[in-house]
Amino acid sequence: MHLVDPHGRRIGDSRLARRLARETGGEVLFDAASRGRYATDASIYQVEPIGVLVPRRPDDVVAALAIAREEGLPVLPRGAGTSQSGQAIGEALIIDTSKHLDQMLSFDPEARRVVVEPGLVLDDLNRLLKPHGLWFPVDISTASRATLGGMAGNNACGSRSLHYGNMMHNVHAIDAVLVDGREAQFGPQPADGEGTKPPRELVEALYDIARRHRSDIAERFPKILRSVAGYNLASIEPGGHNLAHLLIGSEGTLAYFQRLHLDLQPLPQHKVLGICHFPTMRAAMTVTPEIVALGPVAVELVDRTMIDLARHNPLFAPTIEDFFDDGAAALLLVEFAGDELEPLRRELRRLRQLMADLGHPDGFVEALDPGFQADVWEIRKAGLNILMAMKGDGKPISFIEDCAVPLEHLADYTDQLSAEFARWGVQGTWYAHASVGCLHVRPVLNLKQPKSREIMRAIADKACSLVAKFKGAYSGEHGDGLVRSEFLERNFGPRLVTAFSEVKESFDPEGLMNPGKIVWPTKMDDHTLFRYGPHYQPLEVETALDWSDWGGLLRASEMCNNNGACRKSAGAVMCPSFRATGDEQHLTRGRANTLRLALSGQLGGEALQTPALRQAFELCLGCKGCRRECPTGVDMARMKIEVLAQNQEQGRGPSWRQRLIAGLPRYAPQVSRLGWLLNLAEKDPVLRLGREKVLGFSRRRRLPQWHRRPYVESEVGSGAGPDVALFVDCFHRWFEPDIARAAHGVLSRAGCRVWPVRAEEAGGQPLCCGRTYLTNGRVGEARAEARRLLQVLRPLAARGIVIVGLEPSCLLTLRDEYPAMLSAEELGQVPEAAKLLTEFIVESKAQPGFDLGLKALPQRRALVHGHCHEAAFGAVASVTATLDLIPGLTIETTAGGCCGMAGAFGYEAEHAELSQRIAEQGPLPAVREAAADTLIVADGTSCRSQFRDLAERQALHVAEVLALSQGAQG
Repeated sequence: MHLVDPHGRRIGDSRLARRLARETGGEVLFDAASRGRYATDASIYQVEPIGVLVPRRPDDVVAALAIAREEGLPVLPRGAGTSQSGQAIGEALIIDTSKHLDQMLSFDPEARRVVVEPGLVLDDLNRLLKPHGLWFPVDISTASRATLGGMAGNNACGSRSLHYGNMMHNVHAIDAVLVDGREAQFGPQPADGEGTKPPRELVEALYDIARRHRSDIAERFPKILRSVAGYNLASIEPGGHNLAHLLIGSEGTLAYFQRLHLDLQPLPQHKVLGICHFPTMRAAMTVTPEIVALGPVAVELVDRTMIDLARHNPLFAPTIEDFFDDGAAALLLVEFAGDELEPLRRELRRLRQLMADLGHPDGFVEALDPGFQADVWEIRKAGLNILMAMKGDGKPISFIEDCAVPLEHLADYTDQLSAEFARWGVQGTWYAHASVGCLHVRPVLNLKQPKSREIMRAIADKACSLVAKFKGAYSGEHGDGLVRSEFLERNFGPRLVTAFSEVKESFDPEGLMNPGKIVWPTKMDDHTLFRYGPHYQPLEVETALDWSDWGGLLRASEMCNNNGACRKSAGAVMCPSFRATGDEQHLTRGRANTLRLALSGQLGGEALQTPALRQAFELCLGCKGCRRECPTGVDMARMKIEVLAQNQEQGRGPSWRQRLIAGLPRYAPQVSRLGWLLNLAEKDPVLRLGREKVLGFSRRRRLPQWHRRPYVESEVGSGAGPDVALFVDCFHRWFEPDIARAAHGVLSRAGCRVWPVRAEEAGGQPLCCGRTYLTNGRVGEARAEARRLLQVLRPLAARGIVIVGLEPSCLLTLRDEYPAMLSAEELGQVPEAAKLLTEFIVESKAQPGFDLGLKALPQRRALVHGHCHEAAFGAVASVTATLDLIPGLTIETTAGGCCGMAGAFGYEAEHAELSQRIAEQGPLPAVREAAADTLIVADGTSCRSQFRDLAERQALHVAEVLALSQGAQG
């Protein structure tokens, strides 16, 4: 389907783009890569938009709607782009409100009401409300990135809708802009407060539609909470109603939501959680109504398949071991909440007794600790993305996961649909909202194959029939979009579908607002609309790294299902450049999509050498945050290495600055002799200005100082404790050798026999992990350095000697990138033997002959910032555990986020300002505000440099802190 003008001519984008650029203040994105990035949401579809406008002010949206109306072009409001039904994509002008229109406009804590712009993210709103003891309780699993405008457009629900209701029950009013440019407030009738009432003729038309179809509405609308299909005509009642409820769930097809007036709820003071284990899925579903009768606020299902997959994710595995019984096939997470703890404990006792009465006395785990509860809920919230982490072409596909049925039919519904899966030989995983009869299920299908598309259609038809049989709702949470709009007539009948069309025409007679959703839909299995459509043609690319674990680089990029977890704005690391820019291009998802488009020939024939791809990866810091935090396992840091390597293969060689950074291991021995002169030059602002003009290193930053006495390996030490080889990287050898000496001393005094890693055994040149080459895409040279290092390390590892490193980015290269560059024979046992200093200490502290001999320090507090690579490998806990061995030392950690330095990134003139912005959004404020007698601990060379330059605080490596503690006076 292509948009044409009244004369049948295909509409181009240039005129529209020019008008938008001239008549609005927003960002106008009409290039192929931007359109490609906005062509997908979290559904199975891909539809390229006409273009994208990222408005800066509300007036930009009003102007864009007027331009689109004059040009006869459709528009599509979009938030985070996480919709699973295809609502947020279409051949239209996309208006992305998530970057700039994200403010809380007013807040009345007494009335418990807030007014927000549509791009404000739910978690961000709740962080603002928490100090006031309030929250917006539509707690969807994508709360870290879902915008409130998108939630209203979708009638979002959440895990606790049993208690708090859906979005519809929590929105007081909506200030909307109609397609004809008129602004109006939709709320309780008559509308109260400020704002303009809806146009009289529109209200009368809606009343007329509801009156004429009253009997069909009473008969055909499902009588369950989880029903979000079609337009909510059931909300227009003769006894008084709220017209905002008609707009909620309309998926951007009726009007643009300019402001939302939200009702708030008090935060419960206490929560308790009961984890109920069942031997079969049917047993769990059968007992659900009895559990709901106890009055919980949530009852959520997690099945065995999800648990088994979560065990492979390092974020979730430790928590699972604390609560999961291996004999269970299904879990129900049952939460009670209130202002007093003892009544909630009584409810848990009732739940325990119910489980015993049902024959499951041992199938109950009580969770009272808030931290443990949060960890368990995080597994449930990440359920979809845990499932999507399956590698290969077969994926759990979203197309029937929204079905909701009355609780009394839940067990039969799951049994009968599971039988349908078995008939087709496919697997389906069940999870989510047992409390309201809305279970998510995603059959595993490969939609690149025609047979799987046939199976999808057959299962969709069967599910629709079952929902009708049990008087449920085919759309129970995620809406209609491209995947379920087709089924509205089967669920509501032709007369109500006609009524929906009348509603659409009353608001939008020209059909310009998000066409093809809810009314006048396409077929859900129209292959031309699929992400992997008939023209999806992978290009042949010979890669520099090994991508066989994913089935190739293209399939690795396809692991991104657009869930948008990388859009979260707080906690952990991912994605630092997006947090600073707000641009889809600089998001893990945006990069993965750009890479997929390039590898499938959708950005032109150059594959990985397209300028758009280089631009998308320019601000990737290689932090590896996504390696751990992306629920589907997208490893953007490794992908960046591959993209850089491919560009160098095609003759786009490195700049002089890149050569200097990459070649550090080779020239450092000679240059270090002139280090004093280079250090002196760093003090001269004129010379720093010249350095910036010639090499591109920012004059505002002082480069690392060459040490007058670089580190040199000593002889094998003696000791009764474990044997350990100390690998000293380039940064600690040439710039901070005192840290390496401190580490050597700490290990020796602890009783270790410390082995040197001698360069003489590999040609005499000081050994290097190859990290500096990898970050510049020079994989061949990195591989050569790795082989030299392995020549020395492999025999040590074979003898059971642990290889200890100090710089996280270097040591962890041995565990992460080396297996992607080298054969198993070349690696030997080195990746398994490679440990950070703190990892080694935590594992060795109980071994005979190992005694750190730590004493109390004058400083009583330590603030720890984990290096991004430490965080990616879950190693920050080893840092805090090591420091916790120091008597009397209180340990705190920064709230997360990247320091923004990322090797040389923060030194580069074009990135220096962004580097600081990233730091300010991450650990820098905590470091700057820490008390003067607080130890700042950061194992990363880059992190310490950033804190020194931007916060004027000297951070210590953990080795230095341990050395101070060992030498402290007892």
